[in-house]
Formats: sequence, C-alpha cells, structure tokens
Amino acid sequence: MALEGWWPYLLIAVAGWLATDIWRWLGVIAGNRLKEGSEALYWVRAVATALVMAVTAKLIVFPTGTLEQTPMWLRIGAASIGFAAFLLLGQRVLVGVAVSILLLTAGLLFIGF
Repeated sequence: MALEGWWPYLLIAVAGWLATDIWRWLGVIAGNRLKEGSEALYWVRAVATALVMAVTAKLIVFPTGTLEQTPMWLRIGAASIGFAAFLLLGQRVLVGVAVSILLLTAGLLFIGF
C-alpha cells in the first residue's frame, strides 16, 4: 500500500501544526486585548526582537550549509552595512535585508565563490 510509508510523516505534520498553531491563535487573541502603549506589548516586542537578533547572530557567527563556507568578515560586514542602511533609509526592514543580501552576494562573487 502506498500510504503505509507516509503515515509517520503525516502524523508529524499534523502534530507539529497542532502544537504550534494553538499558540498562534492564542497570541492573536491576547494581542487584540493589549493596549498599544502597554508595558506588556513593549515586553512582547522586546522579546520578539531579541529572538530575531539571536537567530541572526547565530547565522553570522555559527552558520551552517553554504553560508558556513563564507568568510566571517564578509558576513559581519554585510550585516553591519545592511543595518546601517536600515537605520539611514527610514528603518525599512526590506532595505536592510536587501542591502545585506546584495553585499553578501557581491562579496561572494568578488572572492570567487
């Protein structure tokens, strides 16, 4: 039978979805009840920002996959200049990400990767 080999994957997908989706819905419900200037919302934003920055730092300092083969100075430089572009050009996330990716790509092409 074709489905015999797929049931563990289906079970993992459904269990993973159920385990994470409930927290998303609870977050939406709780977030709708928070006032825009409340201390709780500032805390949530600070934690979310810290988590994003922790993942970014991990990718820069301890990369995996193809990024692991790039020099550290290139990763740090691309991230730093991308952050500066983010700050200087109106704090637009897309600008910071695009500048970082373009610099990383240009650096890789320049050093011959």
